[in-house]
Amino acid sequence: MAWWVWALLGLGLFLFEILTPGGFYFLFFGVGAVATSTLVWLGLGGPDWLQWLVFTLVSLGCLVPFRSRLVRWASGGEAPRVDSLVGEEVVVLDDVEPGGVGKAELRGTTWNARTGGGRALRRGERARVARVEGLSLWLEP
Repeated sequence: MAWWVWALLGLGLFLFEILTPGGFYFLFFGVGAVATSTLVWLGLGGPDWLQWLVFTLVSLGCLVPFRSRLVRWASGGEAPRVDSLVGEEVVVLDDVEPGGVGKAELRGTTWNARTGGGRALRRGERARVARVEGLSLWLEP
């Protein structure tokens, strides 16, 4: 294939990476296409099957060691905490009997609230989140 076909393929893959949400796959195949384009332009490309082999090896050779690092860097370096609401203070909006269900406000949002303790929670009272299950907060006084 001509060098400019590889270059257009590489640029197209870079563009597709920009247009898709952060998977960081097309980026490395774009690098492989641009590297193959450079080799063909320098006259070192060889036959088509060798160009495709170089494209594949360079793409995978970049993807395997660098993708996980790039994803980690792009996401801020650490995994988000799922239970980040645990320990937060809520305002009880409904009376919640032990084992019952009511409503509570946390960060300006109304949540389903449950209590597993032996004491009922009264409207207006403050409580702490013990655990989160789906869209329900388990509260403790």
